[in-house]
Amino acid sequence: MKRPQVLVFIDWYLPGFRAGGPVRSLANLVDHLRDRVDLHIVTTDTDYTQERPYPDVQPDQWTALPGGERVWYASRKGVNKEAWNRVLREREWDAVYINGIYSRWFSIEPLRLSRNLGPKRVVAVRGMLAEGPMRHGALKKRAFLSLARLTGLYRGVRFQATNSEEMADIRRWVGRDAEVRLVPNLPRKVPAQAPGSRVKVPGELRLVSLARIAVEKNTLLAIEALRGLKGRVHFDLYGPIYDVAYWARCQQAMDQLPEGVKVAHLGVLPPREVPAVLAGYHACLMPSAGENFGHTMLEALTQGVPLVTSDRTPWRDLEAKHAGWDLPLGDPTRFITVLQQLVDMDQAAYDPWVNGAWTRAERALDDPTTVERTFDLLAR
Repeated sequence: MKRPQVLVFIDWYLPGFRAGGPVRSLANLVDHLRDRVDLHIVTTDTDYTQERPYPDVQPDQWTALPGGERVWYASRKGVNKEAWNRVLREREWDAVYINGIYSRWFSIEPLRLSRNLGPKRVVAVRGMLAEGPMRHGALKKRAFLSLARLTGLYRGVRFQATNSEEMADIRRWVGRDAEVRLVPNLPRKVPAQAPGSRVKVPGELRLVSLARIAVEKNTLLAIEALRGLKGRVHFDLYGPIYDVAYWARCQQAMDQLPEGVKVAHLGVLPPREVPAVLAGYHACLMPSAGENFGHTMLEALTQGVPLVTSDRTPWRDLEAKHAGWDLPLGDPTRFITVLQQLVDMDQAAYDPWVNGAWTRAERALDDPTTVERTFDLLAR
């Protein structure tokens, strides 16, 4: 039986990792489907926020990666309609899978150029229509979406929503009659292993965040929540600085923290180092304004690290499962209360949260239905 041929467009892909969730989402999809689908990925030859192309990558041609997927790493000059038309017409694709909404060359142009070619066209929204992201640059985003509706950009397109909230977002911004499939993101393809123990002393807390420094990630809110804490607290930030002005505000807030409470930005963490680094922290503090999945949150749970996050991610009802807390952004005092609770915990009080976090991750990693729904989305 002929394997489905799927052409993927995404601004950044492996070995890049600085763009965060979308790259991880696609890499996980490839890991789960590579034995059943031929995946060809069109992307750029340079990572997010970087100037230098990846070393040892030949641009503007197909490159076979060790896992079996083929990747077209486009150079800056190679990102154009001629190249995209050539790739789109070189074989009979069963589906064109587009990641994101606003990118001219990796979302809009692929949709336009593939309109009359026959393959199924699928758009993964990647959280871009959620309430938090839609607040930033709202006028431009709304104008674009209005124009997309008027010009029929999304006519005949199937959308992937990763949760019920995203389904509602798509219907709100794209149209009530949009074809939407609820297909959650796939987790990293790794066996769930029980986490090792970590020492928890009352009065001490080590917190971590793995996200870009940006308004939609609420880095400032996380730092400001530390002001009311009593104890010795270390909060380490891993991720690219997306907005320099916003980072300056974060630094000002760091200067106002009480003695004993420290925040450090430790740069960008390569994915292979994430599990070992996470294992050294007591909790993951990420009060995001919105996530369609939150891969680093799942990574934290797999290491038995409970989450302190907002109620605007798929990771809900955490406290009832002893896996963390999903708190309303409109009540910052709740974050302070929970964090102080964590500071004050001794080993006996803390250990059930480690076990609860890991149990929640194990359930997510052990669900085969999402793989089948993803295959159906692209290949059936």
